[in-house]
Amino acid sequence: MGVVSGGFTQVTDDLKERLGLDFAQANTLEIVDGKLTGRVTGEIVDRAGKARLLRRFAAEAGVPLSQTVAIGDGANDLDMLNSAGLGVAFNAKPVVREAAHTAVNVPFLDTVLYLLGVTREEVEAADTLDQHLAQGQDV
Repeated sequence: MGVVSGGFTQVTDDLKERLGLDFAQANTLEIVDGKLTGRVTGEIVDRAGKARLLRRFAAEAGVPLSQTVAIGDGANDLDMLNSAGLGVAFNAKPVVREAAHTAVNVPFLDTVLYLLGVTREEVEAADTLDQHLAQGQDV
């Protein structure tokens, strides 16, 4: 599981660590002498870049592109959504909803799990397991 963002690594790197993601890629803000310069360095993550990174991440993970799921909300996600096996427009603008394979229009990202065949009971069991592990309890 990973995140690709047109935002900045200062956010996605933290998400990767906290959520245990396998991949994270975003734009890198240049810092010189401890100060932001306003420039971006390295590979630019834009509309085409998001699709390219989805393909790269899938290949690195050994997952056929047809078995990938991409979730996005903006026009800069369209190439990625259409490259994935399942592209989900999440609370997206109409043009994105119309172009994606499917759309979720509720404010709960875990709704996408239902599209993948994960039941509410399985989500609740995983949440309970996480709570026990966070409290240091044996399971």
